[in-house]
Amino acid sequence: MTIDVDNTDEPLHHFELRHLTLDDYADVKALMDKVYAQVGGAWPYKNYKAQISTFPDGQICIEDKGKVVAFAISVIVDYDQFGDKHSYDEITGDAYLTTHDPNGDVLYGVEVIVSPDYQGMRLGRRLYEARKELCRNLNLTSIMAGGRIPNYAKVADKLTPFEYIEAVKSKDLYDPILTFQLSNGFEVKQILKAYLPEDKASKGYATLLQWHNIYYDPNMSNLIGKRITNARIGCVQWQMRYFNNMEELLQQVEYFVDALSDYKCDVALFPEFFNAPLMGLSPSDTSIDAIWHLAEYTDEIRTAMSQLAVSYNITIIAGSMPVVEDDELFNVSYICNRDGTIDSQYKLHPTPHEKTDWIMKGGQHIKAFDTDFGKIGVLICYDVEFPELARILSEQEMQILFVPFWTDTKNGYLRVRRCAQARAIENECYVAIAGSVGNLPKVDNVDIQYGQTAVFSPSDFAFPHDAIVSETTPNTEMTLIVDLDLDKLTKLQNEGSVRNYLDRRRDLYRVEWLGGNEE
Repeated sequence: MTIDVDNTDEPLHHFELRHLTLDDYADVKALMDKVYAQVGGAWPYKNYKAQISTFPDGQICIEDKGKVVAFAISVIVDYDQFGDKHSYDEITGDAYLTTHDPNGDVLYGVEVIVSPDYQGMRLGRRLYEARKELCRNLNLTSIMAGGRIPNYAKVADKLTPFEYIEAVKSKDLYDPILTFQLSNGFEVKQILKAYLPEDKASKGYATLLQWHNIYYDPNMSNLIGKRITNARIGCVQWQMRYFNNMEELLQQVEYFVDALSDYKCDVALFPEFFNAPLMGLSPSDTSIDAIWHLAEYTDEIRTAMSQLAVSYNITIIAGSMPVVEDDELFNVSYICNRDGTIDSQYKLHPTPHEKTDWIMKGGQHIKAFDTDFGKIGVLICYDVEFPELARILSEQEMQILFVPFWTDTKNGYLRVRRCAQARAIENECYVAIAGSVGNLPKVDNVDIQYGQTAVFSPSDFAFPHDAIVSETTPNTEMTLIVDLDLDKLTKLQNEGSVRNYLDRRRDLYRVEWLGGNEE
């Protein structure tokens, strides 16, 4: 069976977080007319123009393939001029933002809207995180906002606004806005009366919400989209277990993605052939039939993991999976970016077992990928044992190398580990490896696993003394989360005790790619 994995196919989504412009008004108006059909619809263009003109850095949106599908409007205010007892029109200047004060101390949330067609993709959380970044980088003390409580009218005859809010806080009741705001770190400071008198669903009430900026720093000045200096890496040490179907496997995948996303990881790394348990569903007992059967799931798993990346706002390096192209079998790692795009890296060196038992072919291309958390490379298991590949990626300014692996014995694992550590030192980059543990007694030739997930660094004074950032307990299912300082790599290249990058004798030797054009 041939699986269509043409990487030129149009992705389902392609999200971009950016600032709003005047040209976006048609999309913004359409969203507001849909969401606020019962309370007057969209602002007139003159309001929107005033918002963009007055505080352009505070107006952000998420577009999908050129169309705005979510947006947030903010204003900076001198909060003491308004105090806690204010109305929406008072503090927003009737939505014209005439209250904007560049020297103010609080970022006030004017509006957040997500298209109903994109519910469940956590775009609102992305906007809130961008607002928090803006607040931190503008050195403001907090974010304040008045929040509607649109489910209150349903129980207003039984509960006071205070009792309703307490019930939502204790999760006895659900409110689509308040529940979301509480889950994003906001606290209810007060109840506002007649905040939006026309809001019948909230009976005119609103919550005064506050998020404290504990990172207040007078030296910070950049806005959203500043240069990335740190990346939070999440690695999954995956337990091999029997699954009755693909849905059960994806449920386990989502469990880990959800957990790593909760810890604000930028990326989740899964092991090579993490989906191998599905080989046990093959109707044939032969290993070659089982691996080709496994390839039948790849397209659907790739799509599902891309959707998880978008929904949980985390890039997923989907380990690796078998792919059939033109009746030939390959081993491919998919980088499912959180903006909806998908990149791929083929394994270039199949192991002797993969070549003889599975008739697997090697890929023809290698490339470093630009992500929103740095420039990365991916080498699948055996590939990391060939130093030329990492050197080529290093020449493309790779900062983090990801190595999904799958080994059955400790000596096999140590080959991967020792080579990964060498790649980190000789190329002055971070290297993250993630593998599988446990047993698959129903799968021929892949019944045992040995693994220990780890993140390695260069070896110098700015890094851990043993050049190991962190590592897991061997052969136990768990996750590994580490923060990586990318600025240390730049400093190392220029000021390190030794400088492998600068000291290479390029006049005597070089590593040259002889294959086809890079993808």
